[in-house]
Amino acid sequence: MGKLFTARAFIGVIGKDSVADALIRHFGSLKALSRASFKELRQFLPRRKAEAIMAALAISNVAETEHALSAPLSSAEAIYRANLDMKKFHQEVLRVVLLDCKHHCMTKIDTFKGTVNECLAHPREIFRAAVIHSAFAFVLVHNHPSGATSPSETDLQLTKRIVAGARILQINFLDHVIVGQATADGRGYFSFQEAGLL
Repeated sequence: MGKLFTARAFIGVIGKDSVADALIRHFGSLKALSRASFKELRQFLPRRKAEAIMAALAISNVAETEHALSAPLSSAEAIYRANLDMKKFHQEVLRVVLLDCKHHCMTKIDTFKGTVNECLAHPREIFRAAVIHSAFAFVLVHNHPSGATSPSETDLQLTKRIVAGARILQINFLDHVIVGQATADGRGYFSFQEAGLL
């Protein structure tokens, strides 16, 4: 389904085609514009219009996330789309996404919050969530506030420990996805499963 907030709707909120064109040109794309801060928008717009755009983009992200959650989370791309809200966090957050036997989301639990570049998570809390909710499977998702998607050594070590624990507990650990900002290839995430690290 893509962004509900289309370029045409954006122009309607702004009120003038020339301003809309200038904003999209300045930020490079509607996707890049959606990551703009209020302060950045205020450089071009009066307060009310900047607030209206921020609200419309926030609603669009919620709608896109809800749409993504209605489908099975059977790929890294689907997991990423269902957790787009993590791109806005200013500190690292580790989220456990619990799935039923058809890989539909049962619930999402933010288990750890860290600093701007590190989140020291403990496997016990991750598995506790999966056991309490009788999840068939789970995925881990965490963000990198810097926007980089490459895993750190800490990320690699945590993932290895979770793989080992999941085998012992016989819970399906499907993927660990790092949410960052889109790179030149258009991907804003890193998947341990796709990289062959699970």
